Amino acid sequence: MSIPQTGGGPIESHTQLAEYLEAGCKPVEDWRIGTEHEKFGYLTDTHAPLPYEGKRSIRAVLEGLRDRYGWAPVEEGGKLIGLTKDGANVSLEPGGALELSGAPLETIHQTCDEVNEHLREVKSIADAIGVGFIGLGAAPEWMHDETPLMPKGRYKLMDAYMDRVGTSGTTMMRRTCTVQVNLDFGSEADMVKKMRVALALQPVATALFANSPFFEGKPNGMKSYRSWVWRHLDEDRTGMLPFVFEDGFGFERYVDYALDVPMYFVYRDGKYIDALGMSFRDFMKGQLPALPGEVPTLSDWADHLTTIFPEARLKKFIEMRGADGGPWRRLCALPAFWVGLTYDSGALDAAWDLVKGWDAPTRQALRVAAADDALAADVEGIRMHDLAARTLEIAEAGLKARACTGAGGMLPDETHFLNALKESVETGKVPADELLEHYHGDWNGDLSPIYAQYSY
Repeated sequence: MSIPQTGGGPIESHTQLAEYLEAGCKPVEDWRIGTEHEKFGYLTDTHAPLPYEGKRSIRAVLEGLRDRYGWAPVEEGGKLIGLTKDGANVSLEPGGALELSGAPLETIHQTCDEVNEHLREVKSIADAIGVGFIGLGAAPEWMHDETPLMPKGRYKLMDAYMDRVGTSGTTMMRRTCTVQVNLDFGSEADMVKKMRVALALQPVATALFANSPFFEGKPNGMKSYRSWVWRHLDEDRTGMLPFVFEDGFGFERYVDYALDVPMYFVYRDGKYIDALGMSFRDFMKGQLPALPGEVPTLSDWADHLTTIFPEARLKKFIEMRGADGGPWRRLCALPAFWVGLTYDSGALDAAWDLVKGWDAPTRQALRVAAADDALAADVEGIRMHDLAARTLEIAEAGLKARACTGAGGMLPDETHFLNALKESVETGKVPADELLEHYHGDWNGDLSPIYAQYSY
């Protein structure tokens, strides 16, 4: 999850909120790719989740990355809770999952190199202390009580609030992982089309990347349990945002939506102040109970935007949020999928043509079916397998049109990063299907082999 935002003076007018989003508009030559991925850490001998403190812990991994590879520390309350270097940062999810938020890069070749370098660094530290990391959408065996909450102020507040507004918030915080990509837009109109395509096709990403068929030691009946968790978290700040498809949608309409999402906190002087359930509209009037008489700054607005969790999230860029965490090939495949669909105008037009006839119930039904059945989903005659195949064709065409080679032209264009997804379409099987085959086959109902066979 996000680190506190900085910069920006007091907000003096409502128009500044939309202007903040609009400031993300960039010319095509400045569009970048930012890939984020989370992975579960565990003790290699017991498979228990990593504690924060100790010789074999999350803190020990962070310290190793800091000391051996030159990452700069990020601390909160005297605790090491993250790292930064060269435009990237390493942070902690609430339950101790380790996240790389990559630097904004020009090509998928570069972002995949970044991912691979990060995993190499993490593995070198982890191996030395008897720790492993695995990419899955949900923790396969751990119970709530054995999964620690990391020492970050926003997590303490969120944890206290989650059970008031849904049934799965604390599960999301402690026992799910994702991979996502952050992408730019050129104008308000470009943002609108990308947001619509992103939301409509997010179920395809959920299906192709489905990788969480186990929970608390047994199959959970779904291919992406992580997606189910997000559906039952907090309806005020999650979902498919039907208003994005309405006439007149733009930066101002997203601001109106965000203003109505209840607040979590205000960050002041290194501390998180409890603003749970309070209104940013009241904050704008100087009437926030947590800080009476104060008005928000632009960094408060930026922080608030990080507490909203729809399937595609708008900030000064767009975050694609529908995929489970997974193996390394899919960490590179997710940016390839979305860059191919959205960074070439012809591909973006083709993607919009594919989905523009769907209504909100259809989009939501696809989201539900993707979590349940992945590529086997069928919604009112829309077969997910066929939809995924067509979507990948569009993405591949978009990547070909970009014609971005790697290693000074020695490597081919970015299309080969889609190979893992094309294999899923060819076989009809996503990672969850493979895991379930092992569970019911050579694992004989025992999940312990998953760590040795699927860790990074």
